[in-house]
Amino acid sequence: MKTLKEFKDFITKGNLIDLAVAFVIAAAFGAVIKAFVDFVIMPLIAAIVGKPSFDDLIWTVNDAVIPYGMFITALITFVLIAAAVFFFIIKPYNAWRARRAKAEEAAPAAPAEEIVLLREIRDRLSR
Repeated sequence: MKTLKEFKDFITKGNLIDLAVAFVIAAAFGAVIKAFVDFVIMPLIAAIVGKPSFDDLIWTVNDAVIPYGMFITALITFVLIAAAVFFFIIKPYNAWRARRAKAEEAAPAAPAEEIVLLREIRDRLSR
């Protein structure tokens, strides 16, 4: 019964909603990158290499057909998605974190309440 309660707590918290939103955005982002690969990158590669798509590349062993061209296309899509995530999400996030850490480091921390109280007592005793 405890497990069901923990699961209910997990579902009712915002974490699941955040995860769902992130999943939907990631799926849309993947579709955009795939369209970029299919309609921009692959035609550029076709202009250079002469083939409009790697999807037609196959390797036949006996009667087995191995479409390795589809793997190449998927690999190009993956590399571009990884690069886009790195340059548009990870790199700016790391820069933001570094600026934030530097700002926190530069700003002196306020003394604890006990320290302030002890200083007041010291100052009153020294009069």
